[in-house]
Amino acid sequence: MKKLISNAIFALITAVGLVAGAQASEGGVAWDKAPGKVNNMATLQNGARLFVNYCLSCHSAAYMRYNRLTDIGLTEQQIKDNLLFTTEKVGETMRAAIDPKQAKDWFGGNPPDLSVIARSRSGANGTGADYLYTYLRTYYRDETKATGWNNLVFPNVGMPHVLWELQGERKPVYLEKEEQGHKVSIFKGWQQVTPGAMTPLQYDQAMGDLVGFMQWMSEPAQNTRVRVGVWVLIFLLGMTFIAWRLNAAFWKDIK
Repeated sequence: MKKLISNAIFALITAVGLVAGAQASEGGVAWDKAPGKVNNMATLQNGARLFVNYCLSCHSAAYMRYNRLTDIGLTEQQIKDNLLFTTEKVGETMRAAIDPKQAKDWFGGNPPDLSVIARSRSGANGTGADYLYTYLRTYYRDETKATGWNNLVFPNVGMPHVLWELQGERKPVYLEKEEQGHKVSIFKGWQQVTPGAMTPLQYDQAMGDLVGFMQWMSEPAQNTRVRVGVWVLIFLLGMTFIAWRLNAAFWKDIK
């Protein structure tokens, strides 16, 4: 009996710890709203280009095949010419070129698969797309870290800022404020240290395209699902009306 009670107490403490950890991970900087471009073929194609050029070196998308990109308006020849850089075939899945052992040595862990990252990272602050959109735009230089970079959304992140040449180097600006007798730092914005190849607006738009592609990649059939769902609802409403009128016609002479 004592062992049973001890196990129950341990399980309760563990659950409380997990909840607290989840709440802590969702704290910090607020997530910005992602543009949500899963219906725009041009932005999805640009997002696919950015994903292949900047993400696929380390991160796989093992549940996505290259030829599935025909769903966003690309031909197989365009995929071969622009998105396949080594020996992959158009029917293969999108796998990273990096050796998992080397990745663990360099980054402290194997980079996660990104096939469904836009769905798995949702939380109290917003959707998974909101998280990714904010994460990709909140890197800053931090010489105390092994990679030289840190992130407001994911403090002490192991991933370096692979897009820094596009964004340039920035540093966060904080406002010192006293609350309940303690000094606290409140994030106010960014200061550009060195310019990037893109303007801040262009970089935000590019990240919107990249996140839109990852959002589409997490469920490629979502646009079809929505269209079919709308027609199913219209059909059900029509059949409900017909059934209602038939019922009235059948029972009109019965008192």
